[in-house]
Amino acid sequence: MTQIRLIALDLDGTLIDSAPDLSDAINRMLAELGMRPHSEAAVAQWVGNGVVMLIKRALTGQLQPSADPENLPEALALFGDFYEAHVYERSVIYPGVMEGLQQLKEKGFKLACITNKIKRFTQPLMVKTGMAEYFDFVTCGDSFARMKPDPLPLLKTAEHFGIEPEKALMVGDSINDMRAARSAGFKTAAVSYGYAGKYSIEDLNADYQIQTIVELVDLF
Repeated sequence: MTQIRLIALDLDGTLIDSAPDLSDAINRMLAELGMRPHSEAAVAQWVGNGVVMLIKRALTGQLQPSADPENLPEALALFGDFYEAHVYERSVIYPGVMEGLQQLKEKGFKLACITNKIKRFTQPLMVKTGMAEYFDFVTCGDSFARMKPDPLPLLKTAEHFGIEPEKALMVGDSINDMRAARSAGFKTAAVSYGYAGKYSIEDLNADYQIQTIVELVDLF
């Protein structure tokens, strides 16, 4: 087995169930715009492709909006203010995450968080949850020119540590995580929970399937 030295983890749907606070911010935004709210379950299925796509989906109710809604700029501003002020109120860290991060850190793994969430929201969320101290490097949706499923953030992360991609693992809940990892040459691990949308864990075709982050300690 290839020795894994770097473990990169997705944020939303992998480390934290952020759908409750995202949903609240979406629905406050929609209320301000005089539009009908969406269920938390619907919002959860729209997470993972960055804030702009999330807002487009919320405004249109479509997974793949065909055009930008006219009120997109106003909606983005409203959402940003609401979400930034309430980024960690109803969201919940998944079971095993903090224990897993602690144990992986103690074992000497380099840890990175690679998320499509923009820095404005990622930094305060990681500080409020207490996760920030475990990560050596954090890549956000606006850190580089392209985000997952493009491999660029993963390749830049491996480059930062001076670690070959084949000695790195990407842990995530979505098809975007898996596609980015395979394109970058990373090994893949899929969590059994999160926001995979229409995909089952088998559909993700990961090298490893895990129930909790703690399982990574024994795997490697």
